Amino acid sequence: MSQLFVCTVEELPDGEARKVEYTPDIALFHYDGEFFAVDDRCSHGNASISEGYLEDNATVECPLHTASFCLRTGKALCLPATDPLKTYPVVVKDGNIYITVSEEQ
Repeated sequence: MSQLFVCTVEELPDGEARKVEYTPDIALFHYDGEFFAVDDRCSHGNASISEGYLEDNATVECPLHTASFCLRTGKALCLPATDPLKTYPVVVKDGNIYITVSEEQ
């Protein structure tokens, strides 16, 4: 496991998302003071989740097919998506945001 530096807390305002170029790409969200990281590709289609619509209760809606996902668990909450998104642990240290990734990805 390693920690991938993404940005500072100030660079990602609450209610915003950022695409992190990695293999695979990761979407980082700032919601209500918490940070969440999930795979950036919708499990239903080829859409960038970081371009989705952040909603109440830490959920995101896919910008293409309106599938919704829980940012805490990655669980698909409605059709057309049925498969979850992979989640990644997020660490905030000294005002910097890191995503914990596996070295084997």
